[in-house]
Amino acid sequence: MLKIGIIGTGKICQGVHLPAYDKIDDVEIVALCDIDEKKLNSLKEKYPKARLYTDFEEMLNKEELDAVDICTPNNIHSKAAIYALNKGVNVMCEKPDAVSVVEAEKMKEAAEKSGKTLMVMRNNRYRPSTKFLQQYIKEGKMGEIYAGRCGWIRRRGIPGWGGWFTDKEQAGGGPLIDLGVHIIDLAMYLMGNAKPVTVSGCTYLKFPHTSYSKIDVEDLAMGFIRFDNGACLQIEFSWASNIAEDQMFVELRGEKAGSRMSGIDRKFEVFTEECGTNVCLRPDIDDYRGMQHHEANIRHFIDVIKGEAEPDFTPEQGVNMVKILEALYKSAELGHEIQL
Repeated sequence: MLKIGIIGTGKICQGVHLPAYDKIDDVEIVALCDIDEKKLNSLKEKYPKARLYTDFEEMLNKEELDAVDICTPNNIHSKAAIYALNKGVNVMCEKPDAVSVVEAEKMKEAAEKSGKTLMVMRNNRYRPSTKFLQQYIKEGKMGEIYAGRCGWIRRRGIPGWGGWFTDKEQAGGGPLIDLGVHIIDLAMYLMGNAKPVTVSGCTYLKFPHTSYSKIDVEDLAMGFIRFDNGACLQIEFSWASNIAEDQMFVELRGEKAGSRMSGIDRKFEVFTEECGTNVCLRPDIDDYRGMQHHEANIRHFIDVIKGEAEPDFTPEQGVNMVKILEALYKSAELGHEIQL
């Protein structure tokens, strides 16, 4: 039985992570940690055997854990992960990996030094449509994928306004670091995880007047990424924009075929040519049965630390992601392209 400790017991933990562990037979939640004692006490009835802590260092010093799952505000991710790894504990962490490249690299170094697994939530890799398209690409049916376009744009959807989500010190940024990690990773994953080499971006904060609460992060980010294999990726992420409708999408352009995965209208399409005629394929796939892809990501983490699977996420991929995010913010600030 693997002993799991949880650091941060808020909405994402209670809505996604804990329900996933509850479905896995050979794991046990033995410790829960949160600075908010009310949140901890609300879990007492469901997890009566779990010891409760308000300090993650104390929990890691006292408990003999196989793994911790970190669901804290973004600025705590690297601190908790590094401390756990240095204690010889495997780490599952919510996205983003860290709020700076320096911290992401420290996480990677701690994982390498300890020999333990460091995995950051990349749940969209586990969608049925992703698995289908990954195989389709592997079989050469799309040819070389040379360009992509991705985004998650909301007309009105600023999360937790006045809380840590809209506080730059705790969150590190707005929709780019919140939504962008998910969709940029999905696009890069399907494009073969090429190394990013240059980034150009713009960010805007145009909606602070609609609430008295604090917001000092962007509400819109747009940008462009070039990779070392010549491919490129356009990006757009917003919490608030005057647009017709919300969209969440990843488009890929290949020599033989293209594709579009759309999360709002639940469409998944492949565009190609057969017998001299343009053809649109719509695979019969349902991507939206609850939180199945989050659960699949956590199950994969458990399989990896049990030695039953090879990790499909590496800390190096996490470092590259944070490099992209940091460079986009720097490009927006300086007004020119940034080389990585």
